[in-house]
Amino acid sequence: MDLARLKLFIQVADAGSLSKAAVVLDSAQSAISRQIAALERECGRRLFDRTGRGVALTDFGKHMYPHVKSLILEAERLENLMSGQDDMPIGEVRIGLMPSVAEMLVATIFKRLRERFPKIKLRVFEGSNGQLDEWVATGRIDMAVLYRYGKGTRKNEDVLFVVDTYLVGAPGDRVTSKATINFADLDGLPLVLPGIPNGVRVALDQIAKRQKDGFMLSVLMEADSLPIQRSMASHGEAYAVHGGVVVWRDVQAGIVSASRIVNPGIKRTMVLATTSQHSLSLAARETAKVVRTLVQEYSASGAF
Repeated sequence: MDLARLKLFIQVADAGSLSKAAVVLDSAQSAISRQIAALERECGRRLFDRTGRGVALTDFGKHMYPHVKSLILEAERLENLMSGQDDMPIGEVRIGLMPSVAEMLVATIFKRLRERFPKIKLRVFEGSNGQLDEWVATGRIDMAVLYRYGKGTRKNEDVLFVVDTYLVGAPGDRVTSKATINFADLDGLPLVLPGIPNGVRVALDQIAKRQKDGFMLSVLMEADSLPIQRSMASHGEAYAVHGGVVVWRDVQAGIVSASRIVNPGIKRTMVLATTSQHSLSLAARETAKVVRTLVQEYSASGAF
């Protein structure tokens, strides 16, 4: 198979559109379409379905993606070995971050990598916890900083730190101006929460049902966007539920007030998850070290 076509397959899959891939590659869309069609003929099956918004991987394409990605990474390692650069971190590293974490970490991660490993090219993917989980599992990204709920972590995950969960409201709100709030007191409060299957939403629903007088959360609006949740809470339209990473910056800025949820408390474990779909390059491993060190520094300083 033509390695260039396989690389093109990955680029189109990541872009989700032939036109977007054409812009990134500075190529004609028709030329990319011909190459993808040729690759599909070689495979004997379709790799993409055309949609109204671009293209999406078929089931076969999803199955092929991690294997092709792994092959390309191995080819890049071989190229580095042949050029005598196998001991130097080089190449693209794909990292996924939640919006709240990206705000705090991206600039510093980029700065440290540029100072220590200038040949590493960082590509950042921003998404919800569920999206990041899926992208790591399928090998679309090399690693992600995300939350786990409950006591367990998974294979290929390093625990970074544990944070409490808070009910968030408008500045001066009588409910969230208290230091803590019992979970049972969420009963009847208007909430803005992410939709199922978001991890925190599932956890909240389960805890509500397990209460002595089990209840259903009063979800006024479902919104996966953190800025929308923050806006609703800060304007007093509904209460949000956020982890400590987000909360204290907003409290200190006077945007919101927050009360720690107790009885039971809800612990969120922030982890660095790495993909098992392909072995990590030296560049990815060094990037992971930078991320771990940086988060530990932030945690020790109280920023988290």
